[in-house]
Amino acid sequence: CTKLAVIADNLDRIVPVIQESNQTNHEEIFLDRSEQLKGLKCHIVYTVPISMLYSKRTNDLRDIYGDAQVLPMIMVRTKEGNLYQPGFNKVKEVISKRVGQFAPTRSLETDIFESPEALERLCLMSGGHVRNLLLLIQTAIARTETLPISLRAVQRSITDARDTYRRTVQDGQWSVLADVYRSKQIHNNDQYRQLLFNRCLLEYQYFDDEGERQCWYDVHPLIKGIREFKDAYAQLDSQQ
Repeated sequence: CTKLAVIADNLDRIVPVIQESNQTNHEEIFLDRSEQLKGLKCHIVYTVPISMLYSKRTNDLRDIYGDAQVLPMIMVRTKEGNLYQPGFNKVKEVISKRVGQFAPTRSLETDIFESPEALERLCLMSGGHVRNLLLLIQTAIARTETLPISLRAVQRSITDARDTYRRTVQDGQWSVLADVYRSKQIHNNDQYRQLLFNRCLLEYQYFDDEGERQCWYDVHPLIKGIREFKDAYAQLDSQQ
């Protein structure tokens, strides 16, 4: 027999709000109203804000729903900053499959983008975040009258997205981002949770030789080119 599975997408994008009860709207939705969410007579997948998985209510969430599965970014660079070819190829595959729906005979690196360099820059600047990747492509296409997409259009798309991130980061958070960029680790507090929720910090995972899952974190590549971040990192570097 056929079984129904429902995916409740984009719930992870609900902006956190502190209620009068001193709990967040995330807690109200996923914990206080859990019986309603679990009441549907079908298999269902809820996308939970990543910041909630780093909160003091994580165990409550697990007790109700079981283990939550964190979908990490596609790793396009290693922890040391080198190109990670398998992840980079996977990001290119995402673009190829999207393009293939409309132009199956077009070459990604010559017909859709004017050069491999343009495609590579867009893939790396996405940080392996698929939603960001697609937004970067959409903006680049909007700045392109005829194919192929030029390196200039890709750079304009990157600049527009970078300006959005500049406005997202608050003054006191630049030093936090600089610290994560150096250590590749985070602290479990509200400031770091907010940066994870805003996608200023990205989580990556891999399995070590013993089969244990390892996590590391990095600043979104778009942020690394912002002057305030460069200044904060230079100041941190001078203190070492």
